[in-house]
Amino acid sequence: MSAPIRIGILFGGPSAEHEVSCASALGVARALAGGGYRTVAIGITRTGGFRLMPDAVLAELRDRPAAERAIDDRLTVTGPAVELRAGPRPGVVQVSAGNAPGAVHAELDVIFPVLHGPFGEDGVVQGLLESLNVPYVGCGILASAVGMNKVAMKRALRAEGVPVTPQVSFDEQTFRATDDPEKLVLGLRRPLFVKPASMGSSIGISRVADGDDLAAAVEEALQHDQLVVVEQGVTGRELECAVLGGWRPEASAVGEVQVSGGWFDYQQKYFGDADPMIVPAVLPDEVTERIRDLSLRAFAAIGGWGLARVDFFYDEATGDLYVNELNTMPGFTAHSMYPKVWAAAGVSYREVADRLVELARTRHAERAATAGGNAR
Repeated sequence: MSAPIRIGILFGGPSAEHEVSCASALGVARALAGGGYRTVAIGITRTGGFRLMPDAVLAELRDRPAAERAIDDRLTVTGPAVELRAGPRPGVVQVSAGNAPGAVHAELDVIFPVLHGPFGEDGVVQGLLESLNVPYVGCGILASAVGMNKVAMKRALRAEGVPVTPQVSFDEQTFRATDDPEKLVLGLRRPLFVKPASMGSSIGISRVADGDDLAAAVEEALQHDQLVVVEQGVTGRELECAVLGGWRPEASAVGEVQVSGGWFDYQQKYFGDADPMIVPAVLPDEVTERIRDLSLRAFAAIGGWGLARVDFFYDEATGDLYVNELNTMPGFTAHSMYPKVWAAAGVSYREVADRLVELARTRHAERAATAGGNAR
C-alpha cells in the first residue's frame, strides 16, 4: 500500500484578501479530507510570518458544520512559527521550527497555495515554491503574475484575439500630475469601473457613473496598488466559466452572477444572505460554447496551468462577449463559483481537488525531465 500524499495548504497572507483566503482554505481542507491524503495547514500572517496550525485545530474546524456565509467559515492563522525549507530530496519540502531549524514538523509532497491577491496569486509564492523544488497547485510564476495584473493580462488576451472591455491605465505619478482626471479617461463612456491593477475579490473597485467623483475612485484604488485601471462598463449579464487541466485543459459549465446596484461588489460576494449565483446559466447553446472556447483561449494566452476562473460580460442586445478578468486562484469555498460550475459539469469538489494535486505532480515531473523547465 502506497504512502499517502502529504499536502500543505498555504493560506492567509498579507493581502487585503486574507480572510477570503482563510475561507477558501477551509473548503480545500474539507475537499481533501478522506481522499487518502495527509494534510497540514500553514497560515501566513498579515506580516508574512508562517504558522503551522495544530492538527487538532485543523480537524475541529474542518469537521464542524459549514456556516451559512462562506466568509464566516474559515481557518485561522495560529500555531508555532515555522519555515519552509528544501527537503532531503527533490520534490519534498520540510516544515521546520522557525527558532530551531533542525526540528522538522512535517515533510510535504505538494503545496496547495490557496492564496488570493498580491503575495500569493501574483507569482511571489510560486517563485518561493519553485526555489524549494516542490510540486504546487496552480499556475507557475509567469502565468500567475500576468493573470494577477489586469494591464498585463488584457494585453495578453488582446494579442491572442480574445475580446476585452475598453480600458486605460495609469500610475500614481501620472494621476498626481494631471490637473483634470477626466483627461486620463478620454474615449471611455460611463459608467466606468476604477480598479487597482493587482487585486481581486472586488477590493478597491469603484463604479463611477455620470456625476460621480472620478478622483475619489482613483484615490480608493491607489490604496491598494500604484497602478490603476479604468474600464468602460458593459451593460450585460455577468457570466463565469472555470478551466481545469494542463496541456489539454477543459472548460466547465457556465454560471451567472445576479447582481444588485450595478456590479458584484465585495459586500455581495461575501456578506450577502442570498445566493446570487445561477448554475448553470440559462443561455443559448451557441453562447455557452463560445464562452467555453474563449475561456480556454484566455487560459492559453497567459500560459495557464492547473486552474483558472474566467469572468465575462455578455451583451445580449449585440451578442458580444467580453472577458472581464481571469483569476488563477479563484475563490474555493463551498459557496464559490469555481466548484459550483464544475459540479454542474459532473465533477465534484473532491474530484477537482484530486485533479489539481495530480496536475501539480505532473508539472513538476515534466519540468524535472527537461533542462531549464518552461514558463508555465
